[in-house]
Amino acid sequence: MRNRLTVLTLAVLVILVCSDGMLGQTAAPQRTANAPAPDISGVWRHSRRAPDNTRKYTLGEIVGSIGVIPPMTPWGAAKFKAAKPNGGANGVSLAETNDPQTKCFPPGVPRIYSARLGAPFEIIQIPGKVVMIFEYDHFVREIFTDGRQHPEDLNPTWMGHSIGKWEANTLVADTIGFNDKTWLDGAGHPHSESLHLVERFRRPSHDAMTDDITIDDPMAYTKPWVAHEIFELKPGWDLEEYVCEDFLNFKDLENISESPK
Repeated sequence: MRNRLTVLTLAVLVILVCSDGMLGQTAAPQRTANAPAPDISGVWRHSRRAPDNTRKYTLGEIVGSIGVIPPMTPWGAAKFKAAKPNGGANGVSLAETNDPQTKCFPPGVPRIYSARLGAPFEIIQIPGKVVMIFEYDHFVREIFTDGRQHPEDLNPTWMGHSIGKWEANTLVADTIGFNDKTWLDGAGHPHSESLHLVERFRRPSHDAMTDDITIDDPMAYTKPWVAHEIFELKPGWDLEEYVCEDFLNFKDLENISESPK
């Protein structure tokens, strides 16, 4: 009887020790299927200051921060050489530029975040989708979170087709189906219809939201890279009406270094 008790005691101790070890190695709890999604709703604007809050971003950082761009393919290099941006090292006047945005064409993604010097946008969360409404020309982007996949017969569009899922506190948005008529930034970096974006939206604090954007376009660039955007919450703000018409609104930007908002 004593031997049996000893064996049972040792077995319990082994179980407890193993359980403690397993608990110590357990990953952070994941969001369950029925748990409410994290809240990233509200009106947001491209941040005007660096994360350490020690300086303001320059105009170039606001309108063209898409990370360290890898070498381009011959196709991409030819497209970039043909670009005539209004700013940067190769900048020309507004009268000479062939920037599609200054002709009032949609900016596309990710450039929509820096349009009109980073104009605000609103995120609305409803069951099955996250909706982004941009002040710039009131473009609407839907990120479907209902489990659907991308259609197999997508027609190329300005904003692409987006599906998303929640990973813990991060919204992961996958977007394909772009046309090749937009630039990635104000410097004229091109993309093809093969552009594939994976964005990871996260709210590290109440007043801040980050977006890590993996940009993959094998027709234009030799490898993918990651861009990093930071947005600041603007409680109490409403989206105003902004309509790009006949190229006239962009003339004001030649003398503006930062939005009055």
